[in-house]
Amino acid sequence: MRNPVLVILAIIIGVGGIIAYSASFTVHQAQQALVLQFGNPVRPVPDAGLHFKYPFIQNVQFFDKRILDLDPQPQEVLLSDQKRIRVDSFARYKIVDPLEFLKTASNDQNFRQIFGNLVNSAVRAEVAKASLADMLSSKRAEVMGNIFSILKAQAPKFGVELVDLRIGRTDLPDATLQPVYQRMRSERIAEAAEIRAKGEEQKLTKQAEADRQRTVIFAEANRTSQILRGEGEGKKNQILGDAFGQDPEFFNFYRSMEAYENAFGDGTTIVLSPDSEFFRYFGHAQPKEKQ
Repeated sequence: MRNPVLVILAIIIGVGGIIAYSASFTVHQAQQALVLQFGNPVRPVPDAGLHFKYPFIQNVQFFDKRILDLDPQPQEVLLSDQKRIRVDSFARYKIVDPLEFLKTASNDQNFRQIFGNLVNSAVRAEVAKASLADMLSSKRAEVMGNIFSILKAQAPKFGVELVDLRIGRTDLPDATLQPVYQRMRSERIAEAAEIRAKGEEQKLTKQAEADRQRTVIFAEANRTSQILRGEGEGKKNQILGDAFGQDPEFFNFYRSMEAYENAFGDGTTIVLSPDSEFFRYFGHAQPKEKQ
């Protein structure tokens, strides 16, 4: 027969263990907790480690302490230039006030739905003010900054802190993708044709200017050459005149040599009397003596 004392002691130890287990809880370093009593929040527990509560009448709800992500469904937005785009945004947040989070959203699933709708609404409102060119330029960062500021001011009402918000992709809907690409292609073709036309115009202008300068240069060169040729002829005649005055016979000989050079070309045939005056110096080693 068992000892009644040992049985009672075992029961007391078992009940005490159950009470101790019910009165203690452990918070992981990546978590934070909120102690509830009959469903009503009593106190938050932000620190990791072993903590205690009233057994049986209190329970603990845990919340993630890390940065969490929120990725709402993509949505179509009508831009200010009447173009439609498909916007895919995402946010990063962390829970900083579990009590407020529980009061406003109850759980993480409800929060994602409620705050996701707020994200889409803010994105739709701000993106609708921009044009397609803005969303493809550096102004995209300004649009994201405005959305972040709006949602950051609303986040504390849910007990969370908004860490970051980004617009991941901005795609054209499939129904308008090809027409927009065709229009952009037509615009680029027209722009290229305009650039080529301007280039051709500049080419013709420069060619005309070059031809004009070429004509002017040739005219100036021809005028200069005529002047120099005239001066040379004048100098030549002066020298010949001086030579004729000093030695008329030498002058006659020189002029005869020039006549021979001009008369006897390739295939030239001349029929003259051997004693012609034209051949005065032709065949004579010595000039005739002066009379």
